[in-house]
Amino acid sequence: MTDRRARRRTETQEEILRISLEVMAADGVAALSMATVARRLGIQPPSLYKYFPSRAAIYDALFEHGQKGYLDAVRQAAEGMEPGLAAMGASLEAGARWIMANQILAQLLFWRPVPGFTPSEQAYAPALAIRRHFAMLVEGAVARGELAPEAAEEEGLALAASLIAGVVSQQLANQPDASYEDGVFMRLVPRLPEVFAGAYPPR
Repeated sequence: MTDRRARRRTETQEEILRISLEVMAADGVAALSMATVARRLGIQPPSLYKYFPSRAAIYDALFEHGQKGYLDAVRQAAEGMEPGLAAMGASLEAGARWIMANQILAQLLFWRPVPGFTPSEQAYAPALAIRRHFAMLVEGAVARGELAPEAAEEEGLALAASLIAGVVSQQLANQPDASYEDGVFMRLVPRLPEVFAGAYPPR
């Protein structure tokens, strides 16, 4: 494949993903239709399969794209900061802001609304990197004497993930159209490191 053809193929795939997000926003994340995407793209449905062999392949590409975007957001927020509660708070806020700005992708990433869809190993790899990022921040907080050692264990990391997931879920369920600054539940995000530290106070 020539560079020009490869570039054109990549551009078409990106356009398909953009249209897919529009369809998901209008009809629901689980209601993505290959026929609808093809019609909006201006091609026959069989032609769409040259770019994505199935609906699941589109979901998979969107899942990977979304996880990479979330990972970039939380990493950049903590860049230049020592691992610890402050960096954890910065990453949590950046992640919450990303979710509010990308609600359709966030549903696919964190709430799994599509029956039978399981991301591929490649698509899931950024999610594992996100977990490692937050684990590093918690471990840093333990090393700095901000948290008890148990905070860095499996249960502690699960609690940290549950805290932000709960706040974001409440926000999207009750005020999906609010900005981050105006969201009633988003105001709780800066307090999450304190809540987490309360569960694992340093000894």
